Amino acid sequence: MNQAPTHLLYLHGFRSSPQSFKARHMGAWIQAHRPGVQWWCPQLPPSPRAAMQLLTEGIAGWPADHMAVVGSSLGGFYATAVAERTGCPAVLLNPAVNPARDLEKYIGEQTAFHDPGQHFFFRPEFIDELRALTVPAITRPERYAAVICQGDEVLDWREMSGRYAGANVRLLEGGDHAISDFDVHLPFVLDFLHLTP
Repeated sequence: MNQAPTHLLYLHGFRSSPQSFKARHMGAWIQAHRPGVQWWCPQLPPSPRAAMQLLTEGIAGWPADHMAVVGSSLGGFYATAVAERTGCPAVLLNPAVNPARDLEKYIGEQTAFHDPGQHFFFRPEFIDELRALTVPAITRPERYAAVICQGDEVLDWREMSGRYAGANVRLLEGGDHAISDFDVHLPFVLDFLHLTP
């Protein structure tokens, strides 16, 4: 895609929400500078199968050649699945590579990051749902960009870099899983998506 998307999907991570700093920051930029872009940042259900069904139905009417997806952590895993299904560009922010393995230890009751009063149950069958959504390998690396922090305390940067080899990767020394300085890297994301002036 050599032109800006008219439709942009943002996918948050595990236990996160549309209230995440990165989602709000990027959504506010789009609203201020690209108000014509349709922005959708849904609250994803705990079930991976239900999450993908929600996304599939939500973007069913979107033009595949004029849409893009941005995903953080587990949202990066989902974004990869969406990009491979639709052929659209994707930007990944410390993306989860093997959540079926990594999230097994979270089976049970969980609390939401941005609302500790909100609880959900991460069920054992969700692991198989994650396996079913796993893309064997990305097909066109040039469609992908990624911001990967070597200081990520949750995910292994080497695994992330290997998964997206050949993509437009911004590999950062230090940093953290949340990409706390995301505002510094937003121009990289916007530039890849042809959204900057």
